[in-house]
Amino acid sequence: MVKKITYSILSIGVLISIWAFLGRDTGEHFDIFVSPQYGDFKVSVATTGELQAKNSIQIRGPQGAREIQIWNMTIQNLVPEGTIVSKGDVVAEIDRSEALTRLQNAELEVQRAESQFEQAQLDSSLTLSQARDNLENLHFQLEERQIAVDQSVYESPAVQRQTQIELERTERQLAQEQQNYRTRVRQAEASIREIEATLTQEKNGLDRIMRVMNDFTILAPENGMVVYARNWQGRKTTTGSSINSFDPVVAELPDFSVMESITYINEVDIQKIRTNQSVQIGLDAIRDKELTGVVTSVANIGEQRPNSHSKVFEVKIEINESDTTLRPAMTTSNEILVETIENALFVPLESVHNHNNDHFVFKREGIQTVMQQIIMGARNDNDIVILEGITEDDQVMISMPPDTSAMRKIRLPENVLEKYRDELVPEEDVVSEQEADIVEAP
Repeated sequence: MVKKITYSILSIGVLISIWAFLGRDTGEHFDIFVSPQYGDFKVSVATTGELQAKNSIQIRGPQGAREIQIWNMTIQNLVPEGTIVSKGDVVAEIDRSEALTRLQNAELEVQRAESQFEQAQLDSSLTLSQARDNLENLHFQLEERQIAVDQSVYESPAVQRQTQIELERTERQLAQEQQNYRTRVRQAEASIREIEATLTQEKNGLDRIMRVMNDFTILAPENGMVVYARNWQGRKTTTGSSINSFDPVVAELPDFSVMESITYINEVDIQKIRTNQSVQIGLDAIRDKELTGVVTSVANIGEQRPNSHSKVFEVKIEINESDTTLRPAMTTSNEILVETIENALFVPLESVHNHNNDHFVFKREGIQTVMQQIIMGARNDNDIVILEGITEDDQVMISMPPDTSAMRKIRLPENVLEKYRDELVPEEDVVSEQEADIVEAP
């Protein structure tokens, strides 16, 4: 009988326990406390980047396109990115339609200049031939005048004088025509030289177009892997893209022995970045691959990147290791080490709260929880250094209690606050959304 009563009591207790467990309010708040950590605190800036070869050979389009007044060229064919090519292999073809139009126009101009040259030669030949006939006739006429003068010795003085005048007039006319002939020869030569120069110029223009058109078939300058170039907007140059004659880069042949990660830092964090800072690098494509690097370049002027609402600054990070698995355009996760603070006390960012421009943590004091004012130091993406307010032995609450109305608030002494007066400026990025939920104790 006693055993039955005992079993009944135990069964009822078990049922009550099960009911209590299953019927527990799912909205119950659980307080999670953590202890501050003590040690070296690393301040870093995390950012994503993209791999590219530090050194590469550019594959360029026609170099003389500007000489034939072609400013933009369309890529008609381009080998797939990643293709391994040998020196002299065809990499791309440029659309020749505009160049062909210019070639046809140049051929017409050459034909026109050749016709003008031939016509000028014929005209000069005819003109000079007529001038030579006139000179020959004047020589005959002069000879006749001389005969007349010789025969006039038996005539009256007036007749002799008349024949002499005719002779002198013919001599002067012959001299004048000889001078005119020499002038006509020089004029014809000058005219032909001018037309010949125009013809040469047109032929040179035609040769230039033909030479540039030969470069519309782009060949690999060296052995390597083809990597598409990017335009000023960061877009890859592919089939159908337009390249500018001032910088006609189509693709690159990268040198994989030295790689670098190109990343862009926002204007808030760029003040922390300096050259020679060390970097921990991860690859999104190979999760277990860990690399190291160093900041080699920090842009002085910001730029507006596509799909970005704020200015960013380009930062180049050289990879220390040489790895055959590294390829251009791989995405990297970069953690740039800005500063290492030795012997620092730090807590998770989530445990710090802002109220009336003061910063607090909720720490355990005996069986109670109190609001403890703190002075913050440096921070990273996960933790923040606490300069004053707690010790390594304290325990702080991760989240905010649901009710703070009756909670005791412990403020730091005035002399401590005065010491860290500059650090009391509120930081907008430290869990400030919880500020309004804190209620002052009466």
